[in-house]
Formats: sequence, C-alpha cells, structure tokens
Amino acid sequence: MNIELKDNYFELSFRYRPAIVDRVRQITGRHYDGNRKVWLVPVGQRIELEKMIYQIRQFENINWVNGFSPKKEEDIAYELPELPDLSMSHQLKIEPYPYQLKGIARGLELKRFMNCDEPGLGKTLQSIATINLANAFPCLVICPSSLKINWQREWEKFTDKKAMVLTDKVRDTWTFFYETGMHQVFIVNYESLKKYFVQRIKKSVGWTLRDVEFRNSIQLFKSVIIDESHRCKSSSTQQAKFCKGICSGKEWIIELTGTPVVNKPKDLVPQLSILNRIDDFGGYKNFVNRYCNGQNEASNLKELNYMLWKNCMFRREKSLVLTDLPEKIRQVNTCEITNRKEYTDAERDLIMYLQKYKNADDEKIHKAMLGEVMVRINILRQVSARGKIRDAVEFVKDFRENNQKIILFCSLHEVVDQLKFHFPTAVSVTGRDSQDEKQRAVDKFQNDPKTDIIICSIKAAGVGLTLTASSNVAFIEFPWTYADCTQCEDRAHRIGQKNSVTCYYFLGRKTIDERVYNIIQSKKKIAKAVTGSTEEIEENIVDMVARIFDTDYEEEE
Repeated sequence: MNIELKDNYFELSFRYRPAIVDRVRQITGRHYDGNRKVWLVPVGQRIELEKMIYQIRQFENINWVNGFSPKKEEDIAYELPELPDLSMSHQLKIEPYPYQLKGIARGLELKRFMNCDEPGLGKTLQSIATINLANAFPCLVICPSSLKINWQREWEKFTDKKAMVLTDKVRDTWTFFYETGMHQVFIVNYESLKKYFVQRIKKSVGWTLRDVEFRNSIQLFKSVIIDESHRCKSSSTQQAKFCKGICSGKEWIIELTGTPVVNKPKDLVPQLSILNRIDDFGGYKNFVNRYCNGQNEASNLKELNYMLWKNCMFRREKSLVLTDLPEKIRQVNTCEITNRKEYTDAERDLIMYLQKYKNADDEKIHKAMLGEVMVRINILRQVSARGKIRDAVEFVKDFRENNQKIILFCSLHEVVDQLKFHFPTAVSVTGRDSQDEKQRAVDKFQNDPKTDIIICSIKAAGVGLTLTASSNVAFIEFPWTYADCTQCEDRAHRIGQKNSVTCYYFLGRKTIDERVYNIIQSKKKIAKAVTGSTEEIEENIVDMVARIFDTDYEEEE
C-alpha cells in the first residue's frame, strides 16, 4: 500500500484485497476515486487511518510516498470528544451536578463503558442513573464487600428501585424476588461470585473460563455494574474470569474505577475484554503491540487515551469540575464487622446495665453509675472499631492504587497499630508520638508524593494541623459531637485545599456506630445542646444512648 498526503486527503493505492477494502470502508468520510483507482481518506481521520495501518501491516507492506510518515507521539495533539448533554429527565430523587448529567448521557450512548472519574465525583450515582434510564433490569452490582450496603442504600436513595444484597438465605431463591417485582437490583461482592453464580468448574487446576459452568440465573441480568473494576486487571484471577463470564452477551456493562491502569496499559486488557471492547482497539494482539511496547511496557499513551475516550471511557478530575462541587461531601460506608459475637455479647451487657441506670431513682446512685455506663458504651464502640479494620484496609488499598492520598482518623491504639501493620509506610499523629515526630509526619505527608497515608488520632490531630495534601478523609472511628467531626474534617478542608473534600464515615452495620452517627450528623443541633462541663456532656450522651437502645434497628434485607 502506498500512502501519499495531497491537500486535505491521504491517497491510498494498493493491490485489491477484499479484507483491506472492507477495512478502509470503515473509515468515516472515505471515498473511492474510480478514475485514478485510489481511496481518499480525509486528513481529519488520520488516527483512524493509522489504526487501520497497524491492523494490516502484518500482511501488507506500507509505503509513505514523499517521505511522509506519521508524527511522533509527542507531536500529536489529540482532541478528546466533548461529553454530550442529557436530553431527557434524569428521573433521580436528587438533582445531579452538571458534569454528572454529562456522564449519564455519555453512558447511555456507549452502553458498555468505564467511568474513571476521580474518587468523590459520584460514579455510583451516574451508573445508577444510566441503568435506571435504560430500564436495564434486573441489574447485578459487583463490588468490594465493604461497599455492598452502601450500594443498596444508594439505589434506594436515588431511585424507586429496591436493591437486595445477596446472602446465603437467598442463595437459591433470589430470582423469586425479581419475578415477583419485589427487587430489581442484586448486589454481590467479588469473593462471592463463585458461590452464587457458578454451578461447577470442570477442572481442579489450570482451569480457564471455558471450564466454568455458570448457573442459568446469570442470563436473567440485563445489566452489570462492576465497582472498582481494576480488581480485574489480571485475566488469570478467578474474579476476572467470573466477571467476564457473567457479563458475556450483556447489552449494558458499566465498570467503575478511578485507576483503570494500576501498573501498565496491559491492565486494561481484561477490563476491556469484560466490556467486549478489545476489538475496538484492533484485538488483543494489536493492543499489546501498539500500547504495551517500549519502556515500562507502555507506548503511544496519548493515542491510547484518545482511543479510550472515543470508544468506551471518560474521566473527570475534581480540579476540572470544582465549580460544580460543594466544598465538602460526606459519604457513609456501612460494613459488616468481623467480630459479631463479641459485639453482641458487649451490647447485651450494656443494655442490661442501662436498664439499671434508668431505674435508679436516687440521684447519687444515678451519678455513680454514670461513669460505668460510659465505660461500657466506649467498650462497645471499641469492639465495633476492631471489627471494621478488614473493610477499612480494603478501602484504603483502593485509594493507594488510585494514587490518592488519604487521611485516616481513629481513637484506639489497637486500630492505629493494625493500620500501621497493613500500611508500614504510613505516617501517624497520635498521643504516643512526640511533638517533633508529629511535625515530621505532617511535613512528610504534605510534601512527599510517596507518603500517601497519614493515621491520625482524633484527640491528637483533630485541631491545629494542616493536611491539605489530601482531599480525602476517612473516619474508622469518629468523635461524639458534630463539632469534633467538623474539626477533624477541616484538617483537609481549609485554606490551601484546591479540591472539594470528601469525608468517608465507616459504620458497622447494626452496631452503635449507626446510632451515634445519626445523632451526630442528622441532628446537628446536638452540637449546641451538648455544651458546658465534661460531666454535662457525658450525662447528655448517656441519656441519648439509653434512648436509642430502647428501639430496635431498622429491618434490613
């Protein structure tokens, strides 16, 4: 094939081959000059032309006439497509931000795509709205275990659809809940995919997707949302194989990740394969040859970014949509605690003691018991805190993979030590650190790009520190008052912060966490009510906790 640039067209002349002709015809705006027997491709379609060349060069010699050759990667300016406006009602219970509406609109166009917005920009909301507008139900949500309950609540917060977290109780009967119209969305964590959707695996070792026999129930789903899809970056993992099998043939597939590429462009291959999008890049072989060569197994990255945006991806950063965002966003992550029996025993003990406390008529006895009640309440909170560590670690790992710094707040030394065990390079500001150690930790977090986690004690770091290197704040434990919460949040939310701050609160499901959080956040007037001496604060809190333990937890699926 000879290629020559003339005026506003590339002229292509080659020996007739049906496969090449068919491929040329796929280029927008091309036409055939029958008199001169050449194909004309508009200059504006140069990238499409180059893509074709890389696909056919294995069996067709390419000759650039007059010494013309494609520009070097660094010289090319790729124009990323603008996201469209949403031309219909979003049908959500809340009003999305303008950039979220554009994400929803683009999702409806693409159907099978990756939303790679930075954390805190509402990927969950956008994916829910897209599936809801497409009416692609039933929908399966695959996510980390720490986010299952959050997904359930988000569906019901934003839409009129009911979501169910799959449990052993409904392992074989969940389809009934869809068929009877009771639920439209089903949520499962990565580790449980085999349990709920795999009938058998024909080989015990060295098995591939072909060896997996799925349950017929997977055919029921019209859409699949895969949260933190970079967990499928290796095609050899069970979860990547299961996700691909479950998504096979689906019209609507949404992958959510702040970091589609964790290590190298090859990380994209399994994720694109799950989306059935690898052919948009010329197939596996062409993708690897084109984008996974060179230093660090990466090449033509600007072109890859363009091709992703064009075919199946979009990404916005906080700094670019800052005008749309509030200064501070709060998000609740409800998780299953790992020490449920220990918690149940401690709760039973507290409830029995609270009964004695409330029945104590004598004021002196009442006050004498106050201290013991506080001790037992704090024991309960400590037990819950220990039970949240597993999910908190999982959550923080995602931020690390996203190259995002994060501030962690907690109280217990045990929790601090566990977090340090899992993240040895993290710095800390706690009551056990000297003033010099605290300052060195802050300076390192603020100035060293490699120091991405700081673990803070609520008492030691809740005031006075500037931690604007991160716009992400997570509470593994949290204070008693709204004012103290705000003080901790404002370590990041202060002068010098360039981004909207997202605050994540970890609550143990069906624990004192949920109840205290509701007191703190929903009834902010308590911040004013709980004032005065320490004794008055404690007394107020005890009475509030006593009252909330008079009521049962809300019934949940």
